[in-house]
Amino acid sequence: MSGRQLGKRLGITPQSVAELERSETLGTIQLKTLRRAAEALDCTLVYALVPNASLAATVEARARKVALRDLARVSHSMALEDQAVRDSDLEERIRAYIEQALRGRDLWDEP
Repeated sequence: MSGRQLGKRLGITPQSVAELERSETLGTIQLKTLRRAAEALDCTLVYALVPNASLAATVEARARKVALRDLARVSHSMALEDQAVRDSDLEERIRAYIEQALRGRDLWDEP
C-alpha cells in the first residue's frame, strides 16, 4: 500500500503519512495514532509489556536487593564494634533474612 493510499484511508496527506512513519521509527508515535493506522489497515493494535524474567526471579532479585540494603546497615554497625560478618557467611545471612524478615513484606516500596 502506498503512502497516498494509506493517507486516503486515514484522511491525511501523503506527507502526513511520512511523518507518521518517521515518528514510529523514532519511537515518538502516540498510541491513538497507531490505533487509527491499525484500524485503517483493518488490524488490531496490540500493546504489551513483556517481562525480561519470570515473576519468581523478579521477586527473588528484589528480595535480595532489599536484604543486602538492610543487612549492610547492620554489618556496618557490627564492623564498628569489631564484629564484622565474614563474606563466607553472607549468602546464608541473606537467605535467612529473606525468609524471616521479608516474608509477607511489601518489597516494592522504597524507604
